[in-house]
Amino acid sequence: MTTRDRTLRATHVVWDWNGTLLDDNHAVLDSVNQVCAGFGRPSITMDAWRDTFSRPLVDCYSRLLDRQLTAEDWIRLDKTYHEAYRSVLDTCALATGVPVALHDWAATGGTQSLLSMWFHHELVPLVTEFGLLDLFARVDGLRVDTGGGSKAGHLVAHLAAQGLDPAEVVLIGDVVDDSDAAEAAGASCVLVTTGVMNRRKLEVTGRPVVDSIPEALALLRRS
Repeated sequence: MTTRDRTLRATHVVWDWNGTLLDDNHAVLDSVNQVCAGFGRPSITMDAWRDTFSRPLVDCYSRLLDRQLTAEDWIRLDKTYHEAYRSVLDTCALATGVPVALHDWAATGGTQSLLSMWFHHELVPLVTEFGLLDLFARVDGLRVDTGGGSKAGHLVAHLAAQGLDPAEVVLIGDVVDDSDAAEAAGASCVLVTTGVMNRRKLEVTGRPVVDSIPEALALLRRS
């Protein structure tokens, strides 16, 4: 664990979905490699993707594919990725410790919500299918046709819609963009190593970095 925000006081947790509550790394890697194949690049390993991943995604994929992506390239890439991801989504499971850890947090009086960059109209049925919907005060996903940008503005709006004081909120996610979004919103952040970024990149943020959802919640004390 790193030193920044080592002692966290929070009454509300905002959860990330992909790579945090949902263990979907194999689906992500398969989808990335479908993109690679479509652009004539050899397949990569999960370690290589964790080294490469960043937002905005258009810059990330430009580095991966070693080319400047046009608007048409991005549309084709986005379609290839999401079609591949959806084809294996039913093989994904909840992360270790979920949903028990979330029920434990609620039992202490803590509240929680979900903010994802996955498409809203697909996110809500998926969360419902996993039996998690009732745990969240609010669920927000992406409400545009294509994504790839920062979570910062989405988090600000997500907190405002619930009337939450950012000082009482911690965002738990798996990528540096989660830390940046928390910074922009005035919230705290804990990062987990379960997703698409390696520990070295996460630790550069100075946020606490842990290996599981239960460990992340163990850092929190409600005010």
